[in-house]
Amino acid sequence: MSWLYTLAIVLFVVIVYALVNALRFKKAVTTLTQEEFIEGYRKAQLIDVREPKEFDGGHILGARNVPTSQLRQRYKEIRPDKPVYLYCQNAGRSARAAMLLKKKGYDQVYQLQGGYKNWTGKIKVK
Repeated sequence: MSWLYTLAIVLFVVIVYALVNALRFKKAVTTLTQEEFIEGYRKAQLIDVREPKEFDGGHILGARNVPTSQLRQRYKEIRPDKPVYLYCQNAGRSARAAMLLKKKGYDQVYQLQGGYKNWTGKIKVK
């Protein structure tokens, strides 16, 4: 019976952790629909946070590749005074990237709802 209590406690902790992270992500980044994203990304810094191999396989026209795995070292390449439009494959990595940028003082951070996999606009393939 004690293993049931342990399991319940672990499950509770996992659920609370997931909820807290979801709230932190929501606070760190504004999610935009594709239409809203298209409206503003030409005036912003468009950053693809996927890995180089994914980026080379196809990316939104005009995007710069700064993978999340390198963002802690390369965030200074992104200007804090201009809006930052982020995207990844599904929107998970871009949310984490947004949290890092928010911690570093970036105010205008946006991400593409659904990520690159749902993008139907112009792309470039290397």
